[in-house]
Amino acid sequence: MIRLHFSAADLRRITLAPRPEALFETALSVRLLLGTPNRPPGGDAVRTRWRRAMNGTPADLAGILPDLVRQTPYLPDFLLQPDLPTFDDAVQSARSTPAAQLHQDLAPLIEPARTPSDPPHLVPPAPTRLRALADGDLPARDAFAADLHRYHASAIASLWPQIKATATADRALRAEMLLRGGVDALLTTLNPTWRWQPPTLHLPSPRDIDIPLCGRGLLLLPSYFTVTPLVRYHPDEATVLLYPMHHATDRATAPDEALTSLLGRTRAAVLAGLRSPATTTALAGRTSISLAGASQHATVLRNAGLITTQRTGTTVLHTLTPLGHALLDGTR
Repeated sequence: MIRLHFSAADLRRITLAPRPEALFETALSVRLLLGTPNRPPGGDAVRTRWRRAMNGTPADLAGILPDLVRQTPYLPDFLLQPDLPTFDDAVQSARSTPAAQLHQDLAPLIEPARTPSDPPHLVPPAPTRLRALADGDLPARDAFAADLHRYHASAIASLWPQIKATATADRALRAEMLLRGGVDALLTTLNPTWRWQPPTLHLPSPRDIDIPLCGRGLLLLPSYFTVTPLVRYHPDEATVLLYPMHHATDRATAPDEALTSLLGRTRAAVLAGLRSPATTTALAGRTSISLAGASQHATVLRNAGLITTQRTGTTVLHTLTPLGHALLDGTR
């Protein structure tokens, strides 16, 4: 479990990134193609369709990128350039990373952690090109930039308008949550598997880490290609939290007939209406039923463990549980 600890100053300094980060999304997409830790579950229709359309071929054009993303869940910090507006700017900035930082960022990939009982022959040596980049070698930097441009042009460029549009919709959703219920609503609804217990945000992870934000705030960065939380922490700047952006087109807008038969047409519509979190008023509007009806159906769904309800100030927010998601997806 990763635990982000907020102070009052941190809660005042939560910001939403204005756009997805093109360079990091490019790296994450390589990880997805390789089927490494970032691969989404089968129910994630959008990314699964993209992966099948690529058919693995662009990974052959990725050059050094598989060496940067495939070996461990770790991703080098210099690949994340959240302050730069374009892919070209981000690539140039990453290419110009100081040699000392390159060495530090790539050390976990070159010398992966192992226990004394691990036989040395089971830990493969780092590729020569990865070691050259870690040393700040100029030809290695140039090759790294060329690999990024070649792979991005073949696999990401045509998809980028859709990624930006999805990120814009996600940002609007987060802003709505903030306006309706404040910071509590924003953090509560980031992801159904994350838990906000003020003043700590709990993120599922095989690692057990406590991260105090120390008054420098948090930048929320939506990601198209990640399905797990990714955190970049530096003690002298705001922590960056990458979260899976909400895909309004991941699933059908109406419940299927099997779900309708199980729950009834109106209650199934209410459950489907919570694919993105909603207040009772918003839920009534989405499903064209009365406020009292929306509240009653939400109570039944909550008692069945399909949704959770949290009061934030004067607002009540309903959110699907993992069981509710599974029922809508038909994955149980």
